[in-house]
Amino acid sequence: MIHALTPIALLCVLTAVSLATKASAQDRAPDRTVVGGAVIYAPAYQGAKDYRVLPFPVIDLKHGRFFAGSRRGLGANLVDGDTVDVGAGVTFVPGYRRRDAPAGIGRVSGGAGARISADVKAGRVMASLGATKVLSGDLDGVLVDATLAMPLRPSGRLTLIPSVSTTWADGAYNRSYFGISASQAVASGLAAYRPGGGIKDVSVSLTASYRLTDRVSLGATGSVTKLTGDARESPIVFDPIQPSAVLSAAYRF
Repeated sequence: MIHALTPIALLCVLTAVSLATKASAQDRAPDRTVVGGAVIYAPAYQGAKDYRVLPFPVIDLKHGRFFAGSRRGLGANLVDGDTVDVGAGVTFVPGYRRRDAPAGIGRVSGGAGARISADVKAGRVMASLGATKVLSGDLDGVLVDATLAMPLRPSGRLTLIPSVSTTWADGAYNRSYFGISASQAVASGLAAYRPGGGIKDVSVSLTASYRLTDRVSLGATGSVTKLTGDARESPIVFDPIQPSAVLSAAYRF
């Protein structure tokens, strides 16, 4: 179930798979079709006590200006260049399940979000910047995420991608994800909490992508994420520093 994944775990795996695809020498063709699967080990929600192991699809399709993927969602490029891509579309914003949240907090359903993003390549450095406005579900508000990575090629088949990421969230998003209303405080025994906006988290990760054949690639990503600001102070956050890991396999048609 996609909504059980934390936003930063989703961002780490999807950005890593996308960057590994773009960093590949065979990715110079204007169109691509990459599909596969991943297994993700991540917190049940950001700040949770418990962790989960979940399957997740890997999808990265691009034909002309149109794209469909696990990271960018469904949309079209407004700018489609060799070094700069700017796209707009619709993506999924995950929440969390009732069983994963503290008793009395309840479920936060994920929903659709309108997203605009830009990918820039300058030499070996690759940067991604995106903004998402939540449109449906129990979540609300705006998220802005940024990633900086530098793919390294130790061999013709192996690509290593160290990266750093951060996410800014407005007050509406933080209140819907990390906040505790008066009724939830009574039901859970936790203090009521109304967070504001700001930098929500920072993350460092390392991805290894190995091209097994011309069409099949294997990937592994390890990351550590630290909650910051008002998100970190939420009573539902039990661990502000959390690891996650991903194993993936993808086939390029």
